Amino acid sequence: MFKIARNFILASVLGLGLLCLSFAFAGILLADGNETVPAAAPTVSQSEPLPNITAPSAVLMEATSGQILFEKDSHRKRPPASITKIMTMLLAMEALEQGKIHLDDKVIASDRASMQGGSQIWLEVGEEMSLNDLMKSIAVVSANDASVAVAEHIAGAEEVFVDMMNKRAKELGMQDTHFVNCTGLPAEGHLTSAYDVAVMSRELIKHPKVHEWFTIWIDYVRDGKNILVNTNRLIKDYKGCDGLKTGYTEDAGYCLSATAKRDNLRLIAVVMGLADSKVRFSETAKLLDYGFRFYAGVPMIQKDQVVAEIKVLRGKQEKVTVVSASEASACVKRGREADVKIETSIDERVVAPVKKGQKLGKMAAYLDGQEIASVDLVAKDDVERGSIFQILFRMIRDLIKAIFG
Repeated sequence: MFKIARNFILASVLGLGLLCLSFAFAGILLADGNETVPAAAPTVSQSEPLPNITAPSAVLMEATSGQILFEKDSHRKRPPASITKIMTMLLAMEALEQGKIHLDDKVIASDRASMQGGSQIWLEVGEEMSLNDLMKSIAVVSANDASVAVAEHIAGAEEVFVDMMNKRAKELGMQDTHFVNCTGLPAEGHLTSAYDVAVMSRELIKHPKVHEWFTIWIDYVRDGKNILVNTNRLIKDYKGCDGLKTGYTEDAGYCLSATAKRDNLRLIAVVMGLADSKVRFSETAKLLDYGFRFYAGVPMIQKDQVVAEIKVLRGKQEKVTVVSASEASACVKRGREADVKIETSIDERVVAPVKKGQKLGKMAAYLDGQEIASVDLVAKDDVERGSIFQILFRMIRDLIKAIFG
């Protein structure tokens, strides 16, 4: 009797199991034809669709942090044509900032400058032109003769200036780059990459003055006798575009480094090696569209914004003002702006002498515990070492305060 009952129970369990399997199998078939997937599959978030770029080399960079948002063969060494002049203009802007040259300087054109060919403003040997007009001519029409004239004005000879270009490239970490001239005219071994072009573009636009030249559509030199028409049509056609440089030679193809800013986000897009001029503009716009559609900028601080005052030991002045070295913002996927955390760390005190621009701290933005952007906090002014009498006086004063409150 016990054996019959046990067999009945086992048979019932087995039958119930087969029935459940049948219902489960039927559910799978009803769910999606022949595909055996769970009826309630978890939702998987898809990343944004990447732009279809035909340029052999391209990169999209967020300007303040240097974050790469898109790249395609971005470190391939290629002839850069006139986007070389981004470095030429960068060295000129740095020399201006250091007071070594001035925009009202009268620059005398040499025989070498007048013989460059290609895009030019037809400088004559011995002709004088202001540095401002030469820089404008480089920015607007990519003038080769103006580039050599500026290089010679700064360094005395183009060869010396090119050495300066290569040195600056190394300082910026441009490992794919070697310059042979300051114009981008064809020369063996004159190479860079889309990534390196973005790096030097990022450095150049830290000088706001350049946007005044880059955004000129039509202007003149020689008291209105010669017209300049901008070679970068995105200045007129793309919202927020305010630079930078076009380039073309037969070897390099059509190249472009462009920058645009919308709200709190500035982007740099570079394309190189295209066979069609219109395509370089459309693909650059496509890269910028992608960046502005899927990313947002979270403002951190403005350039020269005061952050704090800290004590200076043994200084002629007792305190130094701490400011931001540059404007900064953090780049994040849209919808995550509120998740960004900004933290500031500053030295509590420093010892004189303190140099203007000396790093005294850091402001950083974090997302999910990872640093995504940062900016140096620096001394606003020099603080010289105080005299022995100033230092003794303060020591006695501080001692009296400590004793008597």
